Amino acid sequence: MVYLFNIVELSKIDFSAVRRLVLVDTRRRNRIGDIGQVLDNPGLEIHIYDHHPKNDDDIPAHKEHHMLTGATITILSAILREKEISISPEEATIMCLGIYEDTGSFSFPSTTEHDFKAAAYFLSKGANLNVISSMITREFNPEQIGLLNDMIQTARHFTINGVDIVLTSVITDNYFADFSFLVQKMAKMENIDALFALGLMENKVYVVARSRTADVDVGDILDHLGGGGHPSAAAATIKGKTIAQAEQMLIETLYAKINPRRLARHLMSAPAIMAVRETTCLDAKKLLNRYNINALLVGASDPAGDAFSGYITRQVIEKALFHDLGDIPIAEYMSTEICDVHPDADIVEIQDKIIGNKQRILPVVENGRVLGVITRTDLLNTLVQKNRLSNHELPGVDDPPSGKRQRMVLNFMRERLAKPILQTLNQLGETATQLGYNAFVVGGFVRDMFLYRKNEDIDVVVEGNGITFAKTFAREYGARTHTHHKFGTAVIIFPDGFKIDVASARMEYYQFPASLPVVEMSSIKMDMFRRDFTINTLAVQLNPNKFGRLIDFFNGQKDIKDKVLRVLHNLSFVEDPTRVFRALRFEQRFGFTIGKLTSSLIDNAVKMDFFKRLSGKRVYTELVLILKEENPVPTIMRLLDYALLKVIHPKLKIENDLKRLLDSAKKVVDWHDLLFIDEPYERWTVYFMVLIRHCGLAMTREICRHLTIAPRHAKLFADTRVGVEKCLISLERRKHMNNAEIFNRLKIFKTEVILYMMACSHSETAKKRISLYQTQLRNISVGISGKDLLALGLQPGPLFSQTLQRVLEAKLNGKVKTLEDEFAFVRKQLPGTI
Repeated sequence: MVYLFNIVELSKIDFSAVRRLVLVDTRRRNRIGDIGQVLDNPGLEIHIYDHHPKNDDDIPAHKEHHMLTGATITILSAILREKEISISPEEATIMCLGIYEDTGSFSFPSTTEHDFKAAAYFLSKGANLNVISSMITREFNPEQIGLLNDMIQTARHFTINGVDIVLTSVITDNYFADFSFLVQKMAKMENIDALFALGLMENKVYVVARSRTADVDVGDILDHLGGGGHPSAAAATIKGKTIAQAEQMLIETLYAKINPRRLARHLMSAPAIMAVRETTCLDAKKLLNRYNINALLVGASDPAGDAFSGYITRQVIEKALFHDLGDIPIAEYMSTEICDVHPDADIVEIQDKIIGNKQRILPVVENGRVLGVITRTDLLNTLVQKNRLSNHELPGVDDPPSGKRQRMVLNFMRERLAKPILQTLNQLGETATQLGYNAFVVGGFVRDMFLYRKNEDIDVVVEGNGITFAKTFAREYGARTHTHHKFGTAVIIFPDGFKIDVASARMEYYQFPASLPVVEMSSIKMDMFRRDFTINTLAVQLNPNKFGRLIDFFNGQKDIKDKVLRVLHNLSFVEDPTRVFRALRFEQRFGFTIGKLTSSLIDNAVKMDFFKRLSGKRVYTELVLILKEENPVPTIMRLLDYALLKVIHPKLKIENDLKRLLDSAKKVVDWHDLLFIDEPYERWTVYFMVLIRHCGLAMTREICRHLTIAPRHAKLFADTRVGVEKCLISLERRKHMNNAEIFNRLKIFKTEVILYMMACSHSETAKKRISLYQTQLRNISVGISGKDLLALGLQPGPLFSQTLQRVLEAKLNGKVKTLEDEFAFVRKQLPGTI
């Protein structure tokens, strides 16, 4: 049947000319060999048809058809039926053959109901079962029998984490095409639940695996060896290794990936130690010490009840006590986003809920009763054998969350970043390697890259001396630096003004609530842990040998995908209340939702009024950042939801018309920006003046002193803003005003004040007058000059300026238009002097 298909040899393909790549039965770069080079072609369109489980490093596709089926052709059959595409009997036969081959004639565990339906569909289209049977029926030849015998003779049995594993290995001089067929036969003949076979053929080691147990996901295991497949059937190819080295790699992976057959009831500690919600932080610490535990389940107010509402860790309690919060109930700082499991839950579910949710303690619940708890330590002791602990970086009970997730995002960076930025990042990595440092681009730059938002504010963290790194880079690439030795930070400034912020990896701690942080040197993990939200904890390594490696310690990428904003620990807002302002700003900017626990922690920070300990300057800085957002109105209203506008002034009155005024201000500044694109002004000041609209002069001056507002802005917000009220009343109430009168009333005000007046006015007449001034009148000037007046015989003095003013007013009112009209107007006004 090969004549049906136009098959071309790989060597005859011009890879540089490929514009569309269709991948079938795989989506991994390391599985497509030389064809992988086309992935870097500009404008390449990628279509994928695959039935394997998804992985983080899969090739991204423009069009993807994915379904977990036994055979890839099953996916195509669904498309053919949906689009009503007719196929010939020959095509139906070869497609049906694919299903029989991929599903082991419907005997593999990966077979699904969709595969049976697809086969039935192809039979209805004329598939020839005689042809299929003749092609899939395999009789053993002497070579196969000999190799199968070698596989059985060399088989070794391992018990890994309570699971029986069989491993076998063979060596052949030439490539053996039926190796996977023999592995399937051996698993069936010997009744093996999990079989891994290694075959050294020519200069490569081929690994084929079969599994009939849910405890062994061979697809996931071989994925770590560069292969892949299904949980029940997978394969990998290892180059440049001996069979002994490949075997050792496989065994290490098996120990790391195979979970023991243990249930929640076997792992839990019972009875569960619980405290009621009203327990103080100080009393909770005593409970932790008494029972020598590191996390405490928080139950209902009734100490005899079994219901629970959250948990609190020793780390959170210690921080609370450090901040003199020992008398506060633990309910204020407990984690409320808590999962539980049934006693019969397996290790996979337990691991998913503890590690996936970064949960320190997992209640085991049956019929509404808490039978016991599983701690993270319990899970770790189960998953990792003690004699292997020294070879792995595993989190301790009181460490910040680890479980670092890594994947390469180089292609994504090439797609998203401008070439000059990418080149600069490469150069930064080269400098770091030269100094023996690790360098990472971190924070908002990485976050916005995954949000598809433009952001060229580059923040680099180095595991080493950030100042030395910055100076070395600046010398090599013709830039200069500005350093801050106290914080171990520097700014690299390029000749064109472009800046890069550099920091030494550091850990911050706070001496008391709302204080500025004390800085100590640390590693990249601790540097990420000090940050405000999980979405800002992503880092991409820049060193040449690991360039483009994404590091995600705290599930930041998942929260970006889920559009959820979460803090990293429960006392985050106690240590730095300004994070509340940033949370609300990011929530609205990105269209995210604040997590349930994070929202309750904001409520607590407001209730405890930690904001009063903040300096006015820090509050003002955060307010200005909010007001500088493209649309600050939703964030301001969220501040109102949390009763946070009082940070401006405790007696600030929030009138019912605030939302209307803010929306009006947004319309006005948008109107102005559309008409006057290149005219600079401070649009945020318009919103601030709206916020203090109903404050008198004395209160406004108090606000300016408390927030340490700069004198020029203080004058704008106080004296100027209060003074415009009389002008606004006049513009609203005067029935008749000519253009000159409008001009003379408004000419003393800056653009910000003009827009504020438009936003606040209830009168359409006043708005039209202000709009007329801003769009037309303010740009009108006279052509006649002082020299012209001298030439006309007018003597210098007060009459000089009075005459020019009268000419301007006449021009504003349309009485004069041209320069000749101006001369005529002057001659008419001054007949006695001409």
